[in-house]
Amino acid sequence: MIRTLLWLFGGVLLGGIIHIVVILTLPLLAEETAWTRIEALEAGNRMLVLPPVLPGEPNPLHLDPELAYGLCRVDLTQGPAFLSGVLPDAFWSVAIFNPAGIVTYSTTNRDGIGQTVELGIFNAAQTALLAQQQIDIAEGLLVVEAQSDQLAVLVRLAPPHAAMRPRFEQELSEITCGPKG
Repeated sequence: MIRTLLWLFGGVLLGGIIHIVVILTLPLLAEETAWTRIEALEAGNRMLVLPPVLPGEPNPLHLDPELAYGLCRVDLTQGPAFLSGVLPDAFWSVAIFNPAGIVTYSTTNRDGIGQTVELGIFNAAQTALLAQQQIDIAEGLLVVEAQSDQLAVLVRLAPPHAAMRPRFEQELSEITCGPKG
């Protein structure tokens, strides 16, 4: 009886471990991910304003239809990347994430930044050069160190009314993103 319970307990424990391992590794086997969808967009070193999500239309990036989105893909092997611009006086957020979907940095207008965004994104080697003052940066630049060289910058704007969306998207398109020079 004890031997049977021990075998049953061991089987359940081993089955649970196998189940957890399979669940955690399954996303790594996916051929189409959010990152592959982002790579298909022409957002390399420039702010691409994503078209609005319409009801009943495909939404492969699972975007909120109420928000306006700008996306920029950067490669830090080309040099530090900079995000610069003025955002509307409404809720906005900026997120920087890597191909695995891990957010490196995020901020919102509620962090006391104001409407002007001046952000420098550096890898570890570039941050070391920055510390040695071998890279010139503007005063007041918010410095972000990233662990990955491939990154995406997502800017989200929340227009208070649908009629304001075109103006918000225009302001979003004027944001610069990518290496300087």
